Amino acid sequence: MMKPLPYLLLRLLAGMSLFGHGLVRMPKLMEFSNWMTAQFAQSMLPQILVKPFSYILPFAELLTGFLLLIGLFTKQAVVAGAIIMMVLIFGSAMLEQWDAIPSQLIHGAILVCLLQYIASNHYSIDYKYNL
Repeated sequence: MMKPLPYLLLRLLAGMSLFGHGLVRMPKLMEFSNWMTAQFAQSMLPQILVKPFSYILPFAELLTGFLLLIGLFTKQAVVAGAIIMMVLIFGSAMLEQWDAIPSQLIHGAILVCLLQYIASNHYSIDYKYNL
């Protein structure tokens, strides 16, 4: 079992990263979407998938990060974050952006650690209210 304070700090680090990614994209959502669809224009992914994803991603990052920051639905937020990382890794591979994958893998590994030691999630709304 991990001690509660290191768990909290790890959860806050992952949460802040996801929350920050989503937050900065919200005011420029259309520009972000246009940038992402342009990035994938020459990839094997169809635009019909890329365009909706480009609008969903910032909301998913923002919500997942927020839930991790406050410690609400932590297990579900960790799993959602890991799924987001898997999709981002797949996208990076489709673009052959190999330099982005280590960062995404690190995020994913942190999220897996959070899931592994979820019993240490003492400083959270989950724990306080027995959710």
